[in-house]
Amino acid sequence: MSDICTMAKLGYLFDHPGTVFFSVFMSFWAVTFLEYWKRKMATLAHHWDCMDFHEEEERPRPEFAAMAPTVEQNPVTGVKEPYFPEKTRLSRMFTGSMVIVLMLCVVIIFLVTVVMCRGIISVMMYHTGSPVLRTEAATIANISSSIVNLGLILLMGQVYTALAEQLTKWEMHRTQTQYDNAFTFKVFIFQFVNFYSSPFYVAFFKGRFVGYPTNYGTLFGMRNEDCGPGGCLIELAEQLFIIMVGKQLINNIQEFILPKVKAWRQRRSLANVLGGKVSHEPHRWEEDYQLVECGGLFEEYLEMVLQFGFITIFVAAFPLAPLFALLNNWVEIRLDAHKFVCEYRRPVAERTQNIGVWFSILEGLSHLSVIANAFLIAFTSDFLPRLLYQYKFEKGLHGYVNFSLAYAPLNYTEYPMCRYKAFRDNDGNYTLFYWELLAVRLGFIIAFEHVVFFVLRAIDWIVPDVPESLELKVKREHYLAKQALAENQEALLQATRPLESGVRSPKQKKNGAEMDG
Repeated sequence: MSDICTMAKLGYLFDHPGTVFFSVFMSFWAVTFLEYWKRKMATLAHHWDCMDFHEEEERPRPEFAAMAPTVEQNPVTGVKEPYFPEKTRLSRMFTGSMVIVLMLCVVIIFLVTVVMCRGIISVMMYHTGSPVLRTEAATIANISSSIVNLGLILLMGQVYTALAEQLTKWEMHRTQTQYDNAFTFKVFIFQFVNFYSSPFYVAFFKGRFVGYPTNYGTLFGMRNEDCGPGGCLIELAEQLFIIMVGKQLINNIQEFILPKVKAWRQRRSLANVLGGKVSHEPHRWEEDYQLVECGGLFEEYLEMVLQFGFITIFVAAFPLAPLFALLNNWVEIRLDAHKFVCEYRRPVAERTQNIGVWFSILEGLSHLSVIANAFLIAFTSDFLPRLLYQYKFEKGLHGYVNFSLAYAPLNYTEYPMCRYKAFRDNDGNYTLFYWELLAVRLGFIIAFEHVVFFVLRAIDWIVPDVPESLELKVKREHYLAKQALAENQEALLQATRPLESGVRSPKQKKNGAEMDG
């Protein structure tokens, strides 16, 4: 017990009652942020005259026009455009979804590999004979496996992004908006499983199927993982720190170095093509052409959305995530400004009404965060067991650690007494306190979700999607447009009346001459 006291105290930094209130606050913040982003999005769309922009107005993509097998008339515009059969596109999308499922299975295989690697490292630490390594075996195994997991995540992300791009091109989407939405959905589904599968495992599965002495659960012949002395929450915080902050550092280094390397390679290739034949100072447009071609904003959106998931879904386990996200964004905004202004060519502007499918993804993450935090507090944290213990036995936590430890069967080890963390009796059966705690946990999840979702719906109803000032401005513009149209029609009508009364057509003149004769 004295050896694990430090880890237990460290675990309490992340597992205390304040975490519950912070989780509720972050759920409210996420929805409030999205509501006010809707208002900002409407303001920007009006400012750039894109509020009435529709997808039907988009021209077909050049790649689509070049590869489409037939040409048909657009029912909206009446113009003949390249056409690809919808039935063929759906069959290709179904085939692409099977490839996505296969890649997700590869991610799960890597996750199992990392789990087994963590178990092997723990066993190696225990067999070193060093008291320090034996005590810190779980921490060393968790940190080392998290670093390996981060490397696999970044590697698989690069491979799958290239694969998703080829699949989306093969599906033959007509407009750039349709192409971007399909590509975004594919990459996000994979990156969601890629980045969050390991934290989800630690948060909701690790330590759940361990069993008890003389009846341990196994997977592939190896004993299932149990949580360390500080609990699974401290291990989850360690893993989130390594994955989130490690990804931020690597991305910022890449954004600082890669554009410069690409620009240097581009200048070098142009110099090789020209062969030193340039005898004058390069023009401005020639210098601009030597810059790196802008690849769009997809990577920037993806990075921010994944960061949004880290600071909302797992905030109960890692309350420092919003702080690290803020620090990263301060650095990120300056790096991106320098990259887009100094290193990249000016991109061709495209009209759009909103951020597309990204907003739906953000809404899904905000709702998922409520459910994840409810289960995290109920089943992974010790908040409810401590609360129930205080309610039933003590006003404080005196004796709680002793109460939470069960006795192993006699003659199980060489020691006269062995205890492990569980609410079981001497025969390994669950105690009455366990079933009472399970009822409290399920009740907490239901109450937490209903209260938070009710408040979220109230916020959604109270805060309008369009600011009142902008709504009045739009109504005023519509009124002035109708008034101008009415005045124009009235002026046109008045201008045609003298012509109708004083000027006759040639046929009318001929009939009039015959009558005079």
